Amino acid sequence: MTELERIAMEVRACTLCLLHRGRTRAVPGEGPENAAIVFVGEAPGFHEDQQGRPFVGAAGQFLEELLASIGLRRDQVYITNIVKCRPPQNRDPLPDEIAACSPYLERQLAAIRPKLVVTLGRFSMAHFLPRARISDVHGQPHRVGPWVCYPVYHPAAALHQPSLRRAVEEDFRRIPQVLAEAERVAEYQPPPQAEQLRLF
Repeated sequence: MTELERIAMEVRACTLCLLHRGRTRAVPGEGPENAAIVFVGEAPGFHEDQQGRPFVGAAGQFLEELLASIGLRRDQVYITNIVKCRPPQNRDPLPDEIAACSPYLERQLAAIRPKLVVTLGRFSMAHFLPRARISDVHGQPHRVGPWVCYPVYHPAAALHQPSLRRAVEEDFRRIPQVLAEAERVAEYQPPPQAEQLRLF
């Protein structure tokens, strides 16, 4: 059993927060163990809860279109969420739910060791850049510990607010360039407070 499989098994049996009471299926994440890019969303929705897979609803279809626009398929990247169980009525995840679930994400990243972590939406962004506003930092890569973090708006937000769609599409178009730069500086060891620095 690989580490990702072990984490997925733990997630499916997890009772660390109250979200487990209402879930149909937990959604650990999916993708190759050697993925260069990890996409981190916020939480599963209705369809994800039913299928146990991330981003399978309308936002998932848009995500696949965005990936295709830069020559990628979803089976080439790892996709997960900051919270692995669906919040009731798709409400925002609560701080204690995020805190309970975050160690799973950290273990997933440690197992995959991606070159780039793309956060989708403000809740996953806040895990890496807790003092930032997504409207200020979207489309700007940051070095955060061992990871290069690239915040973008959540695809669902772009579907609900058409004014954000262009920003999402433009930010996605930069991903190949950001990935290439992340690979170039992969050996760089950041100084303290590096989450406030922009290296690109």
